[in-house]
Amino acid sequence: MKITINQKNLKQAINLTEKVVARNTALPILNNILLKTENGRLKLSATNLEVGITALIGVKIDEVGEVAVPARIFSDFISNITDEKITLTTKNNTLTINSEHYKTQILGFDPKDFPIIPKIKTPVIATIPAKNLKKGLLTVLDSVAVSETRPELAGVFVQIKNNQATLASTDIFRLTETVVPFKNSESVSLILPRNTITELIRISGDLSGELQIKYSDNQVSFSNDDFELVSRVVDGTFPDYKKVIPDKFLSRALIKKEELEKNIRLAGLFSSHISDIKLMCGEQNLKIVAKNSDKGEIETVVPAVLKNDPFEVSLNYHYLLDGLKNMPTDDVIIEFTGAGSPLVIRPSNDHKTVYLIMPLRS
Repeated sequence: MKITINQKNLKQAINLTEKVVARNTALPILNNILLKTENGRLKLSATNLEVGITALIGVKIDEVGEVAVPARIFSDFISNITDEKITLTTKNNTLTINSEHYKTQILGFDPKDFPIIPKIKTPVIATIPAKNLKKGLLTVLDSVAVSETRPELAGVFVQIKNNQATLASTDIFRLTETVVPFKNSESVSLILPRNTITELIRISGDLSGELQIKYSDNQVSFSNDDFELVSRVVDGTFPDYKKVIPDKFLSRALIKKEELEKNIRLAGLFSSHISDIKLMCGEQNLKIVAKNSDKGEIETVVPAVLKNDPFEVSLNYHYLLDGLKNMPTDDVIIEFTGAGSPLVIRPSNDHKTVYLIMPLRS
């Protein structure tokens, strides 16, 4: 292989692919990025066997070829040079990098040992602007279970139909649902693994335009003309979470989000080892109380407009802040649905997002 390439374009392609590379002592080849000339462009590929990412960039090709190179050293080197044009040459699985100020050799691996990243050949089932996908996934990320004990909860449920996608996640203690616009030709339901979600969030911020979605059996892909992410989907059935979302409330309060967040953080300083704070809502304000025998106590008040009867509830303040940060409005609605029942948080004028928190026992 012998190609000439723009340093900034190469750096951007490496940034898209390298994060999926995890140090793997059992399979050292997974620590590499595969470089391969294909159809007049350079293709960079990386995989951890759960997620595979490829990026394509325009180059001047003098000789075709391929090589697998250690991702970390290749990324660090390319990121720290400033020469505009770089020449990449391969011989005997060694990559030579030449530019105006540098001549470097990186020892690589046989590209034949690099795992094949599956290519989904089925038609496109849906498209979505990359920025919209990122926003929707960020909204539900915090509620994804961290433990793999129940794999179906360690991911995000995605249901695409009627030109929209419903995204949902739960770790049993809280639940988030949001709806984002999609253009779809087929209806499909699947569970995306947590690692795939974090990669899509990271990458979507650097992509413009729409992503095309393909789905086949146990794999899904998100792609445009220059990029593709292929992931396995979680094998399992997501719980029927709709039954958990209350359709009625006993009391409802309208509160300024920024004021509420600030005061919850202050109260959190005095919470106990279970991160508990108490919300006590009256006719004109919401009182936030926390007490810790080792730190002290706090009582703070936020203006609120209450409908129906006063209420009080104890909650994990971290979960409360996680829900509030993804509300897209200046005001939020808090719905009390009964003792021992979930507390519901919604945007004030947006019915596409709902966040539930299970209360703590007093």
